[in-house]
Amino acid sequence: MISVPMYANVFLLTTSQGRLVVDTGTVVHAPRFLRLLRSFRPDSLLVTHAHPDHAGSAFLAARVGLSVLAHPLEHPALLGQVHDLPYPAGRPGVGRLVSRAHPKVPASALRAALPGQDVLGWEVVHLPGHTAGQIGLRRGGVLIAADAVVGSADGAHLPRAAYNHDHAQALATLKTVAGMDLREIWPGHGGVLTAEQVQTRAGRVDR
Repeated sequence: MISVPMYANVFLLTTSQGRLVVDTGTVVHAPRFLRLLRSFRPDSLLVTHAHPDHAGSAFLAARVGLSVLAHPLEHPALLGQVHDLPYPAGRPGVGRLVSRAHPKVPASALRAALPGQDVLGWEVVHLPGHTAGQIGLRRGGVLIAADAVVGSADGAHLPRAAYNHDHAQALATLKTVAGMDLREIWPGHGGVLTAEQVQTRAGRVDR
């Protein structure tokens, strides 16, 4: 697995079953993401959730003929049918404008990625809270956790409550991740985390 930061982390996964890209980074990184697609030559793209820092260049994957996998609850945002972006915090009107400005994924390219599904040897895991349909991928003791957790120099954190669709659910999901038998947790932002770091954050009784 290779992690490439494009504001959000973009993951390149190679297995005996094929190659998968997870997330795209922001649309600002579209030229770089397109070069990545041409060099890595993935079989498909999986989008963990529809926020534009993770799915901003998903339209490019569709444009070059790749399927775009995402939880069905994320499809309306990827298609441009809803525009309930939670940032900038407290400014929903600006969030709607930001969402509308981003290129969308055509319906013909979208495919469902459901919990328990095998995607090129990785298991889809539902990680709701940050968004209703956020998913990650698990294989062995490794979890790609999207924004269920954020990595920083001082350990594991949650996204700000204002950025979570359901903060209580995000906390519950963090506890679920902490209870998994994992050795590495790769967040959507920041570096790799240990199970102990996630468990420490999940054990805090606060927001």
